[in-house]
Amino acid sequence: MTEKHLKEGYYFWSGDVAAAEGAIAAGCRFYAGYPITPSSEVAETMALRLPQVGGKFIEMEDEIGSIAAIIGASWTGERSMTATSGPGISLMNENIGLAVMTEVPLVIVNAMRGAPSTGLPTLIGQGDLMQAKYGSHGSYEIITLYPNNIQEAFDLMFDAFNLAEKYRVPVMYLLDGLLAHMYEKVYVPPREVWEKKIIRRKRARKGQLPYQPDEDMIPPMPLIGEGYNIHATGLTHDERGYPDLTPQAQEELVRRLNEKILKHERDIWKVEEYMTEDADVIVVSFGGESRAVKAGVNLARKEGIKAGMLRLITIWPFPWEYITKYSADYIVAEINYGQMYHLVREYSDNDVYQLNKMGGEIHTPEEVLKRIREVSS
Repeated sequence: MTEKHLKEGYYFWSGDVAAAEGAIAAGCRFYAGYPITPSSEVAETMALRLPQVGGKFIEMEDEIGSIAAIIGASWTGERSMTATSGPGISLMNENIGLAVMTEVPLVIVNAMRGAPSTGLPTLIGQGDLMQAKYGSHGSYEIITLYPNNIQEAFDLMFDAFNLAEKYRVPVMYLLDGLLAHMYEKVYVPPREVWEKKIIRRKRARKGQLPYQPDEDMIPPMPLIGEGYNIHATGLTHDERGYPDLTPQAQEELVRRLNEKILKHERDIWKVEEYMTEDADVIVVSFGGESRAVKAGVNLARKEGIKAGMLRLITIWPFPWEYITKYSADYIVAEINYGQMYHLVREYSDNDVYQLNKMGGEIHTPEEVLKRIREVSS
C-alpha cells in the first residue's frame, strides 16, 4: 500500500463511488459482490481500488455467494462489505440471519430502486426499509443507516463499519437510485484525520469463550487462524459456539442478540432535526427524498406555516424517541406505499398523515408544500 493510493482532497463523485471510497477510508479491505443496478459502480470502484491499497476484490457467482464470502472474511479480522439492490438483498437474507446469529460484523450496501420484483432498475425507490430489518426470519436487530447527499455517503461509512465492529452485527447501508447515480463534490480529509475515527473490534482475551459477552452484552471476537477453537453455527448455541437446542439457550441467546442493540439504541441513533422546535407540522423523511422535503418545508415557512423536518439517518433501530419528543402532527414522505408511516403512527399521540409515491421520482417541493397546507389547515 502506498500513500498515493489513499485519497484526500476534493473529488466529484457519485453516491456509489463515494460509498466505496468511504469504505476504503474506513478500513474495508475485502469486497465480494455481484453486479446489479443501481449499485454496480460500488463493485466497479472496489475492483479498481482495493488492489491499490492491499485489499482483495472478488466477483462472485451470485448474491448468496457474495454475503457468504464476506462473512468468512470478517471471521479472519477483515473489514468486509458487499453491495446490491433489492432483489439481491432478497437472496442474501438467509445469510444475513446467519451473520446475526454468529455475530459477524459486516456492511451491506443496498442501493434501492423501484420495486417489487425487478421493478425500475435505474430509478429511485424506498421500498426496502422494512426488508432491511425484517428480511431474514426470526427475532433479531441490525443497524441501518441512510445518507441523503454524496458527502454524507462517504462520511457515514465510518459509522457503518464502526457500528458493525463495535456491536458485532451486520449494518445495512441504504442508498437509493437518486443518490447512487447523482454526482456532487466530496471532501476527503487527510489520512491522519479519518484514521482517528476508526473503531477496532474488541478482541477475545485469553481463555474467553467465543460467545462469552462482556457487561455490554457484546462478546469480544476471536479470529480464525489465531489458535482459537471456534465453532460458528446458525443453530442456537452456547457461549462456546456449540449447538444447544434447548428453550433456555434460545431464550438467553436471542434475547441478548436483540438487547445488545436496543440497550444501546440512543448511542446509535442519528437524526437531523430541522426547524422542529416550534413546528405544528413535522415531515418525516430520509435519503434522497429528504432534500425535496427540506425545500418544501422552507416554502411553507415563507407562507407563515410552522413546518419542520425530521430526517432519519438511522432507520434501524428506529429512533422512536424523536417522534414522542414533539406534539406536532406528522407527515411521512416516502417513496413506497407506506412503511415508516406505520411506525410513526405507533409512537405519535397526534395525527399522522402519508405522502407517498410508488417509485421512479421523488416528491417535488411543491407537492410537499401542498400536503403541509392540507394538514395545517
